[in-house]
Amino acid sequence: PGRTVFVFPGQGSQWPGMAAALLDTEPVFAEKITQCEKALAPHVDWSLTRLLRDTEPLERVDVVQPALWAVMVSLAALWQHHGVHPDAVLGHSQGEIAAAVVAGALTIEDGAAVVALRSRALDAIAGDGGMVSVRLSAERTTELLAPWADRISVAAYNSPTTTVVAGESTALRELLAVCEREGVRARSIPVDYASHSPHVEKIRTRLLDVLADISPQAPRIPMFSTVTGDWLTTPPDTAYWYTNLRQPVLLAPALKTLHETGHTHFVETSPHPVLVPTIEETLDTAVTLPTLRRDEGDRRRLLTSLAHAWTTGLTVDWTTAIPRGRRVELPTYPF
Repeated sequence: PGRTVFVFPGQGSQWPGMAAALLDTEPVFAEKITQCEKALAPHVDWSLTRLLRDTEPLERVDVVQPALWAVMVSLAALWQHHGVHPDAVLGHSQGEIAAAVVAGALTIEDGAAVVALRSRALDAIAGDGGMVSVRLSAERTTELLAPWADRISVAAYNSPTTTVVAGESTALRELLAVCEREGVRARSIPVDYASHSPHVEKIRTRLLDVLADISPQAPRIPMFSTVTGDWLTTPPDTAYWYTNLRQPVLLAPALKTLHETGHTHFVETSPHPVLVPTIEETLDTAVTLPTLRRDEGDRRRLLTSLAHAWTTGLTVDWTTAIPRGRRVELPTYPF
């Protein structure tokens, strides 16, 4: 196989009890979750492990995003423990915070600070906006947005056939009505703020202030930025994490560049594969691999994903996944 990319999605892959079963069966995962919980503790008033074991819906953005970040970082550690190592990492929106930690550009402590403090800052723009996923190309979507050009903008270039827009709630409702009338598939994303839009400019000063103490490093594992559309060669400083929230997500262009440079396997390191279909729409010949699935967050699902990875040519260290047994000689003839 070619090179492997760990892909970290933004908000949307969460579900109640996500990955909780792995806390009891996978010591590497449990240890990393404990590290993340300790790093989050100065910034949140809830327990990560209790939250993961709970069955209540995850709704508050300042809870969902830190919890997702911790699970994705811990799942990446689990893949690496079993012998699957990334040649590059890629993050979508908030997913870039997890990608930066895995790449070594942020410590766990700094990653926890960025995800917790930034998600809390979003409260200041909550209720004023929203986001909608439109099943059209970016070019066609931009044409569709003409009547609301000053109220809605493109927030994410996800695939050749899917574009996310963000803006004022009223304008988005009008857009959805037009889409329904014209037979364009579109759905509202369950958030009440407009990430990756001018709305974020209202919290710029606050973000730069609360994140001023982070000490980022240049990544040890190559990280492709969906903010700049290029390799991240400098430490992702405070200004980067504001820009990450303000600028559109350049996912589709990033995927194409990675594939053109020999990256063939894309492992979505998340509790549910929300980006796998998007990657498949963008790259016809890439291999896409999920980690867990909604309501399938146990060891069986993990082993299935490892087996899937192995059948596609990736190296898996099975000695870490299966208890050591007694070796026996096989017959010299077919069974």
